[in-house]
Amino acid sequence: MPFDLQFLWTDRLIFLLIGSIVAFVVYTLRHEHLRVPWRQVARRPMAMAALVVLLAYVAVGLMDSIHYKPRLSGGADSETVYSNEVLSLLDAVAKPLRSRMEKTYSAPLAMQAHTMETVEYPDGRRVREYPRLLHGGAHLQDPAERAGDILSRAGAATLAGFGLWLLLVTGFLLFRHKRGEPWARTLGRLLRGEGDFPWRTVLVTVGGLIVLAANAAYLSLYYHIFGTDQVGQDVFYKSLKSIRTGLVIGTLTTLVMLPFAALFGIMAGYFRGWVDDVIQYVYTTLSSIPGVLLIAAAILSLQVYIATHPESFTSATERADTRLLFLCLILGVTSWTGLCRLLRGETLKLREVDYIQAARTLGASHLSVMARHILPNVMHIILITVVLDFSGLVLAEAVLSYVGVGVDPTMDSWGNMIVSARLEMAREPLVWWSLAAAFVFMFALVLAANLFSDAVRDAFDPRLRK
Repeated sequence: MPFDLQFLWTDRLIFLLIGSIVAFVVYTLRHEHLRVPWRQVARRPMAMAALVVLLAYVAVGLMDSIHYKPRLSGGADSETVYSNEVLSLLDAVAKPLRSRMEKTYSAPLAMQAHTMETVEYPDGRRVREYPRLLHGGAHLQDPAERAGDILSRAGAATLAGFGLWLLLVTGFLLFRHKRGEPWARTLGRLLRGEGDFPWRTVLVTVGGLIVLAANAAYLSLYYHIFGTDQVGQDVFYKSLKSIRTGLVIGTLTTLVMLPFAALFGIMAGYFRGWVDDVIQYVYTTLSSIPGVLLIAAAILSLQVYIATHPESFTSATERADTRLLFLCLILGVTSWTGLCRLLRGETLKLREVDYIQAARTLGASHLSVMARHILPNVMHIILITVVLDFSGLVLAEAVLSYVGVGVDPTMDSWGNMIVSARLEMAREPLVWWSLAAAFVFMFALVLAANLFSDAVRDAFDPRLRK
């Protein structure tokens, strides 16, 4: 094979989480009482637009979660040798961005370096000037042609993206067209936004993403659209690679947190007495420990283990992935207390209602009552908390990396980009694009997550449900 598939721990957990989501969707489709609130979410245009953006981020993150080692040599009669470098499907797709390295900083869409250097000409002259980049704008002879070239290529990419979107809309109209109905009426229903599902908003959002992706893909073949960093690496490529890190922090931490919160919260409220006292003591004590100090101690302990056991890790990617997984575990262990308190309070109320008292009187076991009667009735609290905490966990990675206890410094993440931008902002001339790129990508993800979580909260909260 031309490659050797690699399954990192976070990759396994990501696909396990996807399988759990698919199972939850199937379970929801079979139960009307669960379909009703999700229909309410689906009727909100802003929520569906946010979901489209989230799915775009997830697609990039999944591409970056399929890892492999490329084959270096080997044939029919020789042993196959694979590289020690672990790449992903995103690396293969974005190979032009990964391979086109400059010497150092360059501004977005620039043709020249950001700092002056001493350039020696063939005739012996030495001149202080801004040297041309190796790849950015290398197809142009005169820097004065840059503005027109960028506009023409952006226009061509926009037209191509718009044409692709029109094909998508045409296919959608063919799918939605009713037999015997005039085409003008089918198009009118779409333009007016008729129906329970906001197809108009979804299609407009998809169109905007297609046009943006077309511009980014086409212009990045000729320019560094977000500039380059100190070592000459494309900032746009680093921003794309950081998406997986943000999604892993936001989702896998939840996967770790939920079992602790659901089990201990329901047990404390259902059994009360000494069980409640012990669980309250545990989460109260854990909440009293400063989270940053606990995370710092755990990460430093892991670093010591990695340094003393290098044989356990075959590549730098595995070491960075282990630290990322450990960070998710620590964040999950330290962040379940809030949801546990909510579930305990709700369970204290539910255990006194008539149908649970009747189940206990009829001889149902404690496990059966908690699993079949209490857990489904607190699921809305779990779901609301999960979607609301996602954006907070994405931002937490940036904060932890800023103080030096986040993900591995060799791993691409928005937090590490912000850390490096802290020093770049003090340079003269100012280097601002690394911070701006991290801000734009993080802002879009967090904003979409917040808009979608607001709709989920309104639909599932019994006090807000209409």
